[in-house]
Amino acid sequence: MNYHGEAIAGEAGTRMGTSGRRTVRDLRRGNRAMLLRALYFGGPATRNDLSAATGLSPATVSTMTGDLLSENVVVEAGQVDSDGGRPRVVLRVNPAYGYAVGVDVGETQVSVELFDLEMTKLARAHYAVRSARHDPELVARHILAGVDTVIAESEVPAERVLGVGVGVPGIVEPGPDALVRAKTFGWEAVPLGALLRAGTSLPLFVDNGAKTMGQAELWFGSGKGTRDAIIVLMGSGVGGTVVTDGQIYRGAGKAAGEVGHLKLVAGGRACRCGARGCLEAYLGAEAILDRGGVVADSADEEAALALLLDEGSPVIAESVELLGVGLSSLVHLFNPERIVIGGWAGLMLGGRMLAEIRAATAANTQAQPFQPETIVLGRLGPDAVALGAATLVLEPFFQGAAFQGAVSTIA
Repeated sequence: MNYHGEAIAGEAGTRMGTSGRRTVRDLRRGNRAMLLRALYFGGPATRNDLSAATGLSPATVSTMTGDLLSENVVVEAGQVDSDGGRPRVVLRVNPAYGYAVGVDVGETQVSVELFDLEMTKLARAHYAVRSARHDPELVARHILAGVDTVIAESEVPAERVLGVGVGVPGIVEPGPDALVRAKTFGWEAVPLGALLRAGTSLPLFVDNGAKTMGQAELWFGSGKGTRDAIIVLMGSGVGGTVVTDGQIYRGAGKAAGEVGHLKLVAGGRACRCGARGCLEAYLGAEAILDRGGVVADSADEEAALALLLDEGSPVIAESVELLGVGLSSLVHLFNPERIVIGGWAGLMLGGRMLAEIRAATAANTQAQPFQPETIVLGRLGPDAVALGAATLVLEPFFQGAAFQGAVSTIA
């Protein structure tokens, strides 16, 4: 079985082995994480299935699943017949063992959602944000109010909430303060983690919103099953996630994947980042509307873009060509097995013109490393950023570190 936890467990083992301090406890924790990932991503399975999937011995699987059953992390989910023997018990991760909050901090609203461990949405709260004013303290208050609201509305025990994941625009620096640099919001080193930690004791995880969307599509959506992929988010602006060998690639400064700032035209249109000629200066709803001569506030962008599509505006065809050029550069750089287009503007454009986007990419790409049908639309819709943010809290769950106190970090 090929599941996404494999590489993480292997990397952890390598780090511990390099230090020469790998203990029996470390080994048990790594095996536990591997077992939970196999159940989580592979679905219900017998102990024999788990032994085959993980390479762990039947005795180890039996001991560990016994512990997980006693902790209620895993529950029985029926039986299956065996060849000539007693029926075998099927196990699954208990979706009600814990809950995760995911937050999408967007251009026009802050959306807070609560999920069980099957990533079923149980409650949602959202707060409008004026596009010209993303006051950090106000955004933090909205997030904290939303967390309280979704926990209360869903009536889940507050002590069973594993943590809060937050997806935000811009670059998020690792560390306890989770410093956010988002030029589109006018944020320069905003300590969002510290602002939130002042109002909640829940574990906190902050990451770039395009990356949380990418994580969601990689685990549950159109990127599922791929090892090398590009996930592009097109909303008011453009962001992206690069996946290599099943993991999100972050780069030396944790800022990799800024697809929107690939350069299309030297000295071209001014971009919101302050540079010129970026992909985002031509694509994303704000730039497309501006190029089409349409003046619209962020709250009206969706309706305005839909109207341009309905009218068959020439700026739409030009945008498709420019998107093809941008995707071609990504194909040549990374040779992905799949490109996923998401975000509300990307889904709107791709929903009507996917064939044209594929053709424009193919026209600018060497044939050998590229097949047009590998460009697909995201499957998770507008909840993808919040859903991906909620998954940020799962790593401590896999490692058995849930409910052990608050942290604030980057995924």
